[in-house]
Amino acid sequence: MPNLKELKNRKRSILATKKITSAMKMIAAAKLKKAQAQAYAARPYIELMSKMLSSLLARVQDPKQLPALLVGQNSSHSHMLVLVTSNRGLSGGFNSSLVRLAEKHINELQKDGKEVKIYCIGRKGKEQLARRYQPLFFHIVEALGKPRFYAASRIAHELLRLFEEQAFDTCSIIYNKFISALSQKTTLSSLIPFKIEQEHNSQPSTIVQRAPYTYEPNEAEVLTQLLSKNFSVQIYHTLLENTASEQGARMSAMDTATNNANDMLRKIDLTYNQTRQACITKELIEISSGAEAL
Repeated sequence: MPNLKELKNRKRSILATKKITSAMKMIAAAKLKKAQAQAYAARPYIELMSKMLSSLLARVQDPKQLPALLVGQNSSHSHMLVLVTSNRGLSGGFNSSLVRLAEKHINELQKDGKEVKIYCIGRKGKEQLARRYQPLFFHIVEALGKPRFYAASRIAHELLRLFEEQAFDTCSIIYNKFISALSQKTTLSSLIPFKIEQEHNSQPSTIVQRAPYTYEPNEAEVLTQLLSKNFSVQIYHTLLENTASEQGARMSAMDTATNNANDMLRKIDLTYNQTRQACITKELIEISSGAEAL
């Protein structure tokens, strides 16, 4: 059984840890509110952009005129995987779930005989994947605490440049989609070729497709320009979703750590009181034994 001094030192250490986890929980909660609002505000724009691209795609008559961002390169031998993680830990299984899905996807692609290249956004993804996939291509971009569109646009332009140089044929992205403060969904989404949801053959969509619009110079050229813009928007959207998910996961993890610290403190207090009572009882026995000996 530990002595009273050891118990005091352990209690002091747990109290210091509890202060840190409690402070991190409050900071994450404050950041989560703003990140959640930004993620929710971007979703309607993403949905409307997808509907507009779907309507425009329905007007393209010649499939050969479809842009490469929509159909990919002529071959699909090389695949670029964009992995969005965080720069910091202490967020539970936030980064681990992303890395597990990335490893699973990489192994599936390699079994199909494809060359996999990895574009990492955030340090944690690179640190974990570099242990197993040393020969693969890594490009590290620091994940931003407050995502900005210009940063997402810079990442998108670099990926588009590599795509135009035929450094890869297809591209997908892995990130955490924000569901709630306690729930995040690990998501694998295709960027190239971009998956456009086709409109259903309902009355409203038929009216939209038959609207008397004229595109200059042509539908395929307009679709190409919109897909380039949409690529930057998709990157920005994933950064927003991932940031909100990170703050939610960190808040939940720090709340659990604080509760665990409280449980440990209660157990240490109980052990301390038992040990202290045992010491007092022992001293009383020694005193009474000495008095009887006299």
